[in-house]
Parts: sequence; structure tokens; C-alpha cells
Amino acid sequence: MTTTTDTSALSETINRYFPYLLEIRKRLLFVASLFVVATVVGFIYYEKITSTVLQFFSLKGVNIVFTSPFQFFSLAINSGLIAGLVVVFPLLLYQILAFLRPALHHREYKLILASLPLSVILFVGGFGFGVLVMKYVVATFYQKSLELHIGNFLDIELLLSHILVTGALMGVGFQFPIVMTFLMHFKVITHKLIESQRPIIYIATLIFVLLLPPTDLVSDVLLFLPLVFLFELTLILNRVFLKTHLL
Repeated sequence: MTTTTDTSALSETINRYFPYLLEIRKRLLFVASLFVVATVVGFIYYEKITSTVLQFFSLKGVNIVFTSPFQFFSLAINSGLIAGLVVVFPLLLYQILAFLRPALHHREYKLILASLPLSVILFVGGFGFGVLVMKYVVATFYQKSLELHIGNFLDIELLLSHILVTGALMGVGFQFPIVMTFLMHFKVITHKLIESQRPIIYIATLIFVLLLPPTDLVSDVLLFLPLVFLFELTLILNRVFLKTHLL
């Protein structure tokens, strides 16, 4: 009897959530398909992307080299991933919002909808800041090699990989203020709890920064400071405007 009841309950649960799973699957397939298309386009035009990156970094005097005959292919893949990430991120945010809309109250939906442009701006800002820090690292590398009269070589594949990883992860890190605001607004966590856990959040942020490609102390500090600033600014803005400390 118990087995029959459990089976019925399981079947009822599956039937209840199956339409949502199908909806998630449909949206994920759409996003994944667009990501593949954008990646293929980036793969095809990798030479243009690579030359644009090198021009931005102004690597005059630095010897950019290939260390393997197969790096042309790896370089094309990295270029494709950059293109796919840039194209898909705003669409992914929209798909998440569209999926959650039926479950949200009108005020909640308006709040999330209003945050979308800010989310994109923060991602682009984080990505750009990560790239600028990598530019600083490369410039420092070149300057030190001149001062010490040492030859300099940069692996082009490794350089682009580090740029991609640092930029993308900083873009994700810059989303933390929005995530934190939603968690407080929907009463998942409280403003007071976040304030009390400030040392742990600082340590977690530091660990996140230390895992990024730049390994020198100055770069780590440069990456750490804006994340801490955004965290503190989010607490202040939520207290002043959204009154989350009263929830």
C-alpha cells in the first residue's frame, strides 16, 4: 500500500513539474543554439578578433609568438568563445526573466525588469575592467623586461585565454550586487545577516580574485577593490532606497 502511495505521489510530482522542465529545456536549447552560432562566427573571424585585441593592447615591442602549430585552431576556439559569451549573456538574462514572470507579482517583475539593463552594464563593466587589468599586467611585463634587458615573448593563445577568463569572471563578479539585492528583497537573506558576515564575504572575494589569472599583488588589489566597493555600495543603496534592512 505504501509503495503504491509513494508511486502515485512521485507520478503526481512529475506531472506537476514536467511542463516547467519542458519550458526550461526549450529555453536552454534556444540559448545554446545561439551560443553555438555566435561561437562559429567568432571561430571563422578569429583573425579579425585577434588583431583587434592586439591593437587594443598596443603590444609594440612585445614578441607575440605561437608555441605550437596547432595553436591556430586553439586561438580560433578562444575567439569563438569570446563572441559566444558576449552575444548570449543578455539573452540568457531575458530568458530567465521570461521563465520566472508567471510566478512573480507585478511589482517584483518590474523590479527585475528594471535591473536587466543594469545587469548588462555591470557585466560589460566587469569584463572591461578585467581586460584593462590584463592590459596593465602586459604593460608591466614589457616595462620590466626592458629595465632588466631581458627578451620578452608572449604566447598568443595563453594571453587570449587569460583575457577571456579574467574578463568573463569579473563580469560575473560584478553581478553580485543584483543577486544580493534580490535575495534581500525576496527575504531569502536579511540585510543584517549580510552585514554581520562582512569578513567572510571579504575573504570569499579575496579567494575569488586570487584564482584569476593575474598573479601579482598589484593586480589582485586592483581586482579586489571594485568588488568590495560594489558590495558596500549595494548595502548602502538598499538601506536608503529599498529599505531592505527593515524587511
